[in-house]
Amino acid sequence: MSDPVLCVPEPGLLLRLAAPLQSWGEHSHFTDRDTASFPTRSGVIGLLAASLGRPRGEPLTDLTRLSLTVRSDRPGIRLRDLHTVGGGLPPKATVTTAEGKKRSGETSTLLSHRYYLADAVFTIALTAPLTAESTEAERADIHGLLKRLECALRSPKWPLYLGRRSCPPEGPLFLARTDDALRHLVRLPLAATAPSTRGIEFIADRPLHTLPVPDELRTADAGDGAHPSGQATDEPVTFHTTRRTYRSRPLYRRSLHLPADQYAGLGIQQLTALARYLSNHLAAPQEGGRS
Repeated sequence: MSDPVLCVPEPGLLLRLAAPLQSWGEHSHFTDRDTASFPTRSGVIGLLAASLGRPRGEPLTDLTRLSLTVRSDRPGIRLRDLHTVGGGLPPKATVTTAEGKKRSGETSTLLSHRYYLADAVFTIALTAPLTAESTEAERADIHGLLKRLECALRSPKWPLYLGRRSCPPEGPLFLARTDDALRHLVRLPLAATAPSTRGIEFIADRPLHTLPVPDELRTADAGDGAHPSGQATDEPVTFHTTRRTYRSRPLYRRSLHLPADQYAGLGIQQLTALARYLSNHLAAPQEGGRS
């Protein structure tokens, strides 16, 4: 077993992404609308932008500074929904083609396959890139951004949804702002009933070997997530309606076998355990110190 990596506390936000349906588009194209198995950077940054009331096409550089770490409490079940578009309408009301014409006859009805994650729950941490060398001005800037996002998520300017407009969140979405977001991400009560043989998966845009894991959860045969497992093309450059652009970024994964007493069950049982943890550990964030 390698020596534990020194973990520096990072300020950030903790969010709970839960809904009957979620859909985090990964390779969606025309009539096929897929979903990733986890919340994407583009989807979460879009949620933040919506909470701020930021128009499409506005810069995203302040939001893309934040790192995203996802804890998959309950991965959900992939569901396919079949939509028909344009059928039974007069020719002038049917779907417009790429050439600007109208479809007619047998081509007037389009079939669209849309995929969702049903009954999934994710807990995420959005953390800021502060180091021991960060200046006071940099720290103040990051804390100011996190404060603005907290206020926006508590009282969003535009409706929030989990990947698609038809997927509004249920239950509490914003959990806390804290100076040690990753430590709490590992310890928050899980929305699951019993430990899985596969453990709980963490997915991030950064190496996960620095995740603040308690010593008793470290095992010699477990991967530490220090190296990327693949790539995801979900780093938003712009959400502009006519030139939406994304970049690829590395994808890191790590599984942990969390304690059995951290599995808080479902529904009101889990929400009660979550509220108790927040009250005991995160009632008042301490800026500049550990909370």
